[in-house]
Amino acid sequence: MQIILSHSNLDFDGLASMIAAQKLYPQAEIILPSKIGPEVSHFLAIYKDTFPYKQTQQIEWKHVKTVILVDTNDLDRTGQSELLPTQTELIIYDHHPRTSETPEHKETIIEHVGATVTLLIELLIQTDVLITPFEATVFSMGLYTDTGSFSYGHTNARDFKAAAWLLENGANLQVVEQFSDAPLKEPQQILFKSLLKNSELISIDGLDIVLASFQQKNYTGHLSKITRKLIEVTGADAVFSVVQMGEKTFVTYRAASERINALPLMQSLNGGGHKKAASALIKNQPVTLIVERIRKKLPSLVSPALMAKHMMSSPVRVVAPDTTIETTSKMLYRYGHTGFPVVDNEKIQGIISRRDVDKALHHKLGHAPVKGFMSHEPITITIHDTIDRIQEIMIDKHVGRLPVIHENTLVGIVSRSNIIQAMHGEKTGSTMLPSSFPHPTKRQVTQTMRKKFPSSIYQLLVSIGDQAAKLSMAPYLIGGMVRDLLLDKDNKDMDIVVEGNGIQLALHLQATYGGSVRQHEEFKTATWKHPSGFLIDLTSARTEYYDFPAALPKVEMSTIKEDLFRRDFSINAMAISLNYESFGELLDYFHGYEDLISGKIRVLYNLSFVEDPTRILRSLRFESRFDFRMDTQTEKLAHQSANNILSVSKQRLANELCRLFYEGNASHGVNRLYELELHTYLVTNPIKHEIAANRIRELEDYHRDLHQKGLAISRSVWIGYMAALTYGDSKDIRELEDYCLSKEDQTVLNKIEELIHHLNQDLVNAPIATFHEHFSTYSLESLLGFLAFIHQDAKKSFIDYLIKRERLQRKITGNDLKELGLTPSPLFKELLYKAEVFQLQSSTITKREILEKLTGQY
Repeated sequence: MQIILSHSNLDFDGLASMIAAQKLYPQAEIILPSKIGPEVSHFLAIYKDTFPYKQTQQIEWKHVKTVILVDTNDLDRTGQSELLPTQTELIIYDHHPRTSETPEHKETIIEHVGATVTLLIELLIQTDVLITPFEATVFSMGLYTDTGSFSYGHTNARDFKAAAWLLENGANLQVVEQFSDAPLKEPQQILFKSLLKNSELISIDGLDIVLASFQQKNYTGHLSKITRKLIEVTGADAVFSVVQMGEKTFVTYRAASERINALPLMQSLNGGGHKKAASALIKNQPVTLIVERIRKKLPSLVSPALMAKHMMSSPVRVVAPDTTIETTSKMLYRYGHTGFPVVDNEKIQGIISRRDVDKALHHKLGHAPVKGFMSHEPITITIHDTIDRIQEIMIDKHVGRLPVIHENTLVGIVSRSNIIQAMHGEKTGSTMLPSSFPHPTKRQVTQTMRKKFPSSIYQLLVSIGDQAAKLSMAPYLIGGMVRDLLLDKDNKDMDIVVEGNGIQLALHLQATYGGSVRQHEEFKTATWKHPSGFLIDLTSARTEYYDFPAALPKVEMSTIKEDLFRRDFSINAMAISLNYESFGELLDYFHGYEDLISGKIRVLYNLSFVEDPTRILRSLRFESRFDFRMDTQTEKLAHQSANNILSVSKQRLANELCRLFYEGNASHGVNRLYELELHTYLVTNPIKHEIAANRIRELEDYHRDLHQKGLAISRSVWIGYMAALTYGDSKDIRELEDYCLSKEDQTVLNKIEELIHHLNQDLVNAPIATFHEHFSTYSLESLLGFLAFIHQDAKKSFIDYLIKRERLQRKITGNDLKELGLTPSPLFKELLYKAEVFQLQSSTITKREILEKLTGQY
């Protein structure tokens, strides 16, 4: 077992280094020290759910084999050294000077840089490890705080290079500034105290704004740093520092709230800056006049507050007090939540968190009710509480989710994920949840629908929207039809998701317009066959969950947002509203339109391939079909989840493989199967990549050529592509039987095996009569499958034979033989066969010449 440790009183460099180390050692567990610095503690109060870690008491220390020690080279500083086994391997990354206690290990990296995280960032760059914007932000906090924003003497060029790379990877400097600290020097401290003493607190719409002023003769620099410190000390949402220094008056503004924008005011004072940080220099104006001018402008600088009702997740999933710990644990996994409100008789009784559940399960109390482990007297908020107030409660009370109460009813819940999304406008952490996308990107595509859809289809969609409105339901066109509309491709598979009862709407449409309905109550779906014969699938908006990886999904009613979230990829997770008021509005919660434009296949959440491994094969099909490519994270997840293919039935895999080989770019598909190491999970004894690629490319070329020449080839040819991935031994071919989707697939596979083991003789330079003798009774699909196993020099003759055979217009029939005076007998079959050979040998031979040849042979 590997663990990652850092020093007690953990600072940002230590935290950042631990997270960076886990990127380099993904099997290692982060173990937070028992004591954490105040700034880091403040940060973790909001962000602790965004990366995995464990506490000291959660570790079986006797199993620890390796310790990765960061931001210290003294193991005793961790406060956990006594818990380690005596023979523990030690790996050190640090920027502090060595001491007499520093252990000597070959894997010790102690170098002169401004922050330890710089060393780890350099290794991440060297090894091409990808990081998320959130990780880049945390690494930046470690870098900025330990270098004093690159002002400390031990800062060097390596730190700046590391910072540049972090910015390129999406580091958010606003968050860095929010949580970083910088000490004040003595002159600055004097001015700070003076401003604090001469300050005025002004409250506007729930925000506290400090207006501080002072006059002095001498110049004191770093007013921005002093102003930042005033925000921290006063807890204000914004501070204006107005300081006259000699004949000049300096005005500096800093804000902690997104609701305040003083830039226009500063510009009116001939200053500049940004929304939350700006300054101005004014000459020959008294401080009192400037202060009064600012005071009058303050109300116009504050925007309305973002409240709980704007960011809460709703409806709220709850559990009852008597719900067992085991059931609650499954629900937490099912919905990806970190806790549930506990409700009894419509009144909230407490909160049960994932940590509470894990603790109970650890003590084998899965059968116990949650009421024995929940947090009682839960802290609640109202729909009108602002984001600043909610954040303050979370930090002060150390709670991660706050139930929202309105008129004594639980109407929603605000979690850390909601707060982070509202603050930063993007997902953080490793897992995306539906609540991470409260506001979809919207585009109006009505004109595109009018232009691209046949008028009958367009009018049908309008009618469905009108009829759904009569039932107070909201229908949406979703899936492939939306995707292909935006790609300007034809697609007549109409899928409608309804916020309401899809079966009820289907029956209503049948009663209104006619046709027939086929219901599927278990999956909340129905298929309405329009009187014109057009098929429309109507589905109740639903969410799916999986009891275990690769299981078939369970279904529950839900909203359009959660219904789209269960889709495979972002390009398939868009919907077009059919509601009267918003008809033609494209709902895009997951930036699928951007991925369409950039040619990107991207999963919606990190467990997507674990829950349904067939999506990996589907992603390869979409890659080849649209000439797209998986994004880096999706490809990484596909590679990591490849082994889950083993838990999927061969029939489900076959459905995807059939479409990949028959409908898609088979050569691209097989190359990607090998690149992602999926081939070893599909066949036990696969051939080498190069051989497989050559076989599939040839088979695909011949398949395409035959198709272009007008020869009909059934879907069952796909099983031949699978056979081409093997050595062709009987055991290899028999293994493929479980993939067969039909009797025809099974027959084709049997014939391929028969051809390999009984007719795989040297066909080089063989006459066409020999080909017909061996292959006349075999289907085109089985012969194409056999093509991969014959000698390379015989393949052209083999294909020429297939083309001639399939195009053969037989000139001799049984009636012709009767007219020669022959009586039907087994001889007929032999003579008709010989007639075919004569025709294959000569395309110009006449019927008369064939009959003359035949009469000379009996």
